[in-house]
Amino acid sequence: MKSLFGVTGALLLMAAPMAHAADAGVDATIRQVTEAFAKLDMKAIKALHVAAPAINDEFAPFHWSGANAFDTWAAALGKSEAAEGISGGQMAISAPSREVVSGDHAYVVTPATYTFKQKGVTMRETAQFTFILNKEASGWKIASWTWTSPDPKPVH
Repeated sequence: MKSLFGVTGALLLMAAPMAHAADAGVDATIRQVTEAFAKLDMKAIKALHVAAPAINDEFAPFHWSGANAFDTWAAALGKSEAAEGISGGQMAISAPSREVVSGDHAYVVTPATYTFKQKGVTMRETAQFTFILNKEASGWKIASWTWTSPDPKPVH
């Protein structure tokens, strides 16, 4: 899983004034997605999303949205990684560096790293994982996410 999304969060920040406040429900969803990504548990990750999310990542076609977005993104990820000789991925998501909650909407930025083997070479990608969450009747769900990073580097 190389890079995930970008510009949406910055545009949302400019759109309206928002209060900065931690929210236990937002924090719980981010913690759950962090745990699921650490295990690469795609079923658990998908369950934390709204029914028709938007996903942005560093491989073509770069943007997925709608009811099948998560599944088509996951399939494209597998295809991209296979084509590039990537295997053994390990995702680590750190505590949020920014969390803005405004009513039923939240913007969360987390530092993240993706370590993997590419054609036998251990590589690491250091990134920012940006989540947009919506509060639904069942709790906070991920409406959109973006993975933003420079190119991965060999681990020495």
